Amino acid sequence: MTLPRTVDVAILGGGLAGLTLALQIRQRLPDASITVLERRRHPVPEAIHKIGESSVEIAANYFDTVLGLKEHLQSRQLKKFGFRFFFSDGRPDIDAVTELGASRFLSTPSYQIDRGIFENFLGEQALEAGILFVDGCTADQFDVADRAGMHRVAFTAGGSPGELHARWLIDASGRTGLLKRKLGLAAPSPHDANAVWFRIGAKIDVDTWSDDAPWRSRCTPPSRWLSTNHLVGDGYWVWLIPLASGSHSVGIVADARTHPLDAMNSYDKALAWLRRHQPRLAMDLEGKRELLQDFVFFRRFSYGCRQFFSGDRWAITGEAGAFLDPFYSPGSDFIAIANTYITDLIAREMGGEPVATRAGIYDQFFASFYESTLALYVDQYHLFGDPEVLPIKVLWDYTYYWGVLCQLFFQRRLTDLAAISRLRAELVGAKQLNAAMQRLLRDWSRQSVRANPAAFLDQAGLDWFAELNRGLTDRLDDEGFHRRMLETTRQLHALAGQIAERARAACPHVDTAEVTALLHADGAAAPALFDAA
Repeated sequence: MTLPRTVDVAILGGGLAGLTLALQIRQRLPDASITVLERRRHPVPEAIHKIGESSVEIAANYFDTVLGLKEHLQSRQLKKFGFRFFFSDGRPDIDAVTELGASRFLSTPSYQIDRGIFENFLGEQALEAGILFVDGCTADQFDVADRAGMHRVAFTAGGSPGELHARWLIDASGRTGLLKRKLGLAAPSPHDANAVWFRIGAKIDVDTWSDDAPWRSRCTPPSRWLSTNHLVGDGYWVWLIPLASGSHSVGIVADARTHPLDAMNSYDKALAWLRRHQPRLAMDLEGKRELLQDFVFFRRFSYGCRQFFSGDRWAITGEAGAFLDPFYSPGSDFIAIANTYITDLIAREMGGEPVATRAGIYDQFFASFYESTLALYVDQYHLFGDPEVLPIKVLWDYTYYWGVLCQLFFQRRLTDLAAISRLRAELVGAKQLNAAMQRLLRDWSRQSVRANPAAFLDQAGLDWFAELNRGLTDRLDDEGFHRRMLETTRQLHALAGQIAERARAACPHVDTAEVTALLHADGAAAPALFDAA
């Protein structure tokens, strides 16, 4: 293969972040020269390639609508039956504990994605789009230029050295973080949690974990196994994610202070840990060791980055920059957001527009999104085993996500500086209220009785919640978008008031003063909460 000496865009890393970015740039700039350098050889293995299999609404919309990959997602991947939670710590009788989830698919789709299948497909799509995708290639050295020069990448491909000069240099190298290390941009995260995970070559069907007919018929279709199932307890959660290849992904994510990594950092230790904490899952895994496909662990997986986008024509996307937590599956969302900002900067700069100021603004926006999402996880793991508070937290977190960040993405307003500036007070207020709500939820959970009845908390039964999800795909003009954001931020305030009342009624000593002080008294209708919560 003859490689060019000079390109418009060089992307270091051809995984999910790098390949989707290349496709998005190609859509926006059909004539741009784009080269992707990927360390792994393609095709990559199915099932055991990478985690990050569960997508949520922003990522799903990015993949199926922005990039136009809906046919692949519908035919080669699995439609996700939302998030589902079982408060099953130490309990084999999963039908006798509180379950949180939806009884039916909500309107806006998301997917369970086999990363091997998907990234192989993305590589093929890139080649078909005229993107030079070089696999089995290592970036040996690179130099970052100033605003006037060209970036230089020295690499080895097929055993031969090469050199590439690029107008734009993008780091999508994953946790290797080539550019972040080069520029000294690493930042610590206050979130101290660990994770272990493995793939098993068999379906884990939670629908068969009970013979109780009413329990099995709660959902339409009766396919809980298609959900991202969370088996939760104090200080931890376990994920179950089905893959289209026929395998199942299993992960244990835990607060390091409550459940040390050393207690679960091998398959035998993890299985012993599951026998104590999630015995029904352990029963399902017994005798299937020969089906084990991999086993991996990460210590203190969360980390940050001090800068993502630069007017000097470089940028960072995906895990090459920052990583939050797999709870709520935000990783691919942040790929979608970063790639949207990067594509816009490249298009503007190649069109002759100075982008240094805009890059700085996008960097502030992205960091703010990261900080507000990180607040959902820091010091929150102790309440994951609380059947009273966690369902309310999930309602709040999703209302915040669908009502703020999703609106900006679905309505294609991430790069609309005028629209965001007009909403500055509402966005800042929502972020402040979210931080206060996370503190209230932590305080409430420290005092709650944690009753765990055999109850089904049906998210689809909350009309306002289902409608918020449905409305994501509405197409709004500028004024319609502004009204929608005012409406969803008012809804957040009304929901916060409802939650504060519920917390005071359950635990009179819960401190709700900070939340109450932030509330708007605008007469917004109070959303209904779960009756059984």
